[in-house]
Amino acid sequence: MQNVVPVEERLADATLAERRGQYAAEVRRLIDAAFAVMRTTGDIDPQVRDIVKAAGLSNQAFYRHFASKDALLLAVLADGQRQLVEYLRARMASSDDAEAQVRLWIEGVLAQARNPDAAEATRPFAINGARLADRYPEDLAATRADLLTTLAPSVKALGGTDHDAAFVCELALARMNDAIIQRRSPEPVEVRNLVEFCLAGVLHGT
Repeated sequence: MQNVVPVEERLADATLAERRGQYAAEVRRLIDAAFAVMRTTGDIDPQVRDIVKAAGLSNQAFYRHFASKDALLLAVLADGQRQLVEYLRARMASSDDAEAQVRLWIEGVLAQARNPDAAEATRPFAINGARLADRYPEDLAATRADLLTTLAPSVKALGGTDHDAAFVCELALARMNDAIIQRRSPEPVEVRNLVEFCLAGVLHGT
């Protein structure tokens, strides 16, 4: 006997599907608005009223999705890190050579400082990095772990260790943040020297 879904369940499912799409769109608008406000102010602590105004939504819509402003800031941070991880993975997928992959990874990180739009979007987080680490240590550790998953296999393929990968990651991010804070674009020679320094460090330990 064929199972027939009761009409009330079918209608409830249709309503939930419609609301899910609507709510996902609202969350996206709030995240994008928070990015825009922080980029304008250079501060990671924007006012909720400024965010909802930029998103064209209400306070009710904000608190429907986020229990607090901190919850939204974590979502903004996670979204930015997700985009960076996807970007780095795509770059590294263009080569099967481990050394070339490490080079592409480091160049990809520094490219965030060389791209004016990416640099300005990242600048509030670069400026307030210590504050973020103090407020959200576990969340920042998780995003750093995601970044390392894109780099560590290539470093280890060259004979390095997870610690070597962490050193390369920290150094590249530090140089990126320094350039972003100073609003300067790293020169090609600086990027090249950083790549060679990191590769020499990894290969020296093998």
